Amino acid sequence: MMTSPQHVDQTHPELLAAPGEEPGTEEGKRSLHRSILGSALGNAVEWFDYGVYGYLTIYMATNFFGSADGDGGLGVTLTLATLALSFLVRPLGGLILGPLGDRVGRQKVMVLTVTMMTVATGAIGLLPTLDTVGLLAPALLLLCRLVQGFSAGGEYGGAAVYMAECAPDRRRGFFGSFLEFGTTVGFILAAVVCTSLITIVGDQGMEDGWWRLPFLLTIPLGLTALWIRTRLVEAPVFSEASQHRETAKSPILNVLRKNWRQILVLAGFVVLLNVAFYLILGYMPTYMSSQLGHSTAQGNWMLVAIMALMLVAIPFAGKLSDRVGRKPLLLVAAAGYTLLSVPAIMLLGTSSLILRFIGLAALGLLLVILVSSVSSTLPALFPTAVRYTGFAIGYNFSTAFFAGPSQTVANQLIETTGNQLVPGWYMAIAGAIGLVSVLCMRETAQATLRGEELPGLPESVGFPKRGYVEANRVDAETRRASFVS
Repeated sequence: MMTSPQHVDQTHPELLAAPGEEPGTEEGKRSLHRSILGSALGNAVEWFDYGVYGYLTIYMATNFFGSADGDGGLGVTLTLATLALSFLVRPLGGLILGPLGDRVGRQKVMVLTVTMMTVATGAIGLLPTLDTVGLLAPALLLLCRLVQGFSAGGEYGGAAVYMAECAPDRRRGFFGSFLEFGTTVGFILAAVVCTSLITIVGDQGMEDGWWRLPFLLTIPLGLTALWIRTRLVEAPVFSEASQHRETAKSPILNVLRKNWRQILVLAGFVVLLNVAFYLILGYMPTYMSSQLGHSTAQGNWMLVAIMALMLVAIPFAGKLSDRVGRKPLLLVAAAGYTLLSVPAIMLLGTSSLILRFIGLAALGLLLVILVSSVSSTLPALFPTAVRYTGFAIGYNFSTAFFAGPSQTVANQLIETTGNQLVPGWYMAIAGAIGLVSVLCMRETAQATLRGEELPGLPESVGFPKRGYVEANRVDAETRRASFVS
């Protein structure tokens, strides 16, 4: 049970209003908007890097693993394996950075993660190649990716938790969707930059050195995100908990003892979330060009168009989740991936540009439904004292061992079996796992994130029913009314 609100130190102006309340002053609104921008921009930097790596896989294979023809074989698999290995250190990053965020604050860790990501990604653009230094080249590439993976272990969880704890309760879905808005912007920027370069300089020009430019562009992007994050105040929900001594001294032990079920639920959902995310936005450019034989530029621009449509739809879907609840939308997405992934991948293999676009659009629409709700859903699975730690552990272990290797596994399975529908079956299985996880969640739309209790009604586990969102709203308003400034 959460302790009764105490008098709040007036040196913390962000706590003059109850956490989760709509900001009533211009300064409060500006602070909220800075928080959203700082979270989203840092996330955009992270996913710009992953997008660039995905779009440049063939050229990275040539320069770092000696792939002579970029035909989707061993060189591409090794390049993707380097990316997959970086995911293995994400749990380590989560185990260190998550508890740190629960002890010293979300904002400080977010500054650290964006700094590490910027340095590691920018450094890739300066690395020597296999022809220059031999096997040292792939070793240095792996080192940069390991640093990036470690920082990513705290970045997404920190940004999601911070944004959720800054947003008003009634509009957490809407504001939280801008984290994924930033993710999509990062991928679109990566697609536009890489595809434009490929179109201008050609495959040979990319292999000869122009592949470096997209990685180097991370440096100004990251410095901008860093500047904004240093100006952010701490999340109000965490500040309140810290002042009331509701934070945990040993977040890892605390969350593993009391909230292990929530970790499993989150991990199961992340299997669907990131398998779909990485296969659609990360692997599809390589899959369509190297496995299906389609034009690289044509496939890339098609994906840019899909992501542009996603960009428009994400805030609206997030707003809808505030009204009808998170679970109805997430169940639709999970069921959609279970049933439609294989047919959609079949359409990508046709000669018709229109049918290929429809197949990719169907997968993108389901991804919109997923990502628009995830930043408001997953942080709400845990109480404030262990929110960052629980999120980081469940998210990163699931990503590292199930979702992260999806591109490498899918590519190698296609090479081994000759079955080009592997990505569809992969997403269908992930959809079934995600469906079970969503049913095990509470409905947390409009629920307060304050205090030591789990957000949402215990009876909202299972299939969604009318009335849960309204009950959450009433409970949150009652708690805010008792706040003493």
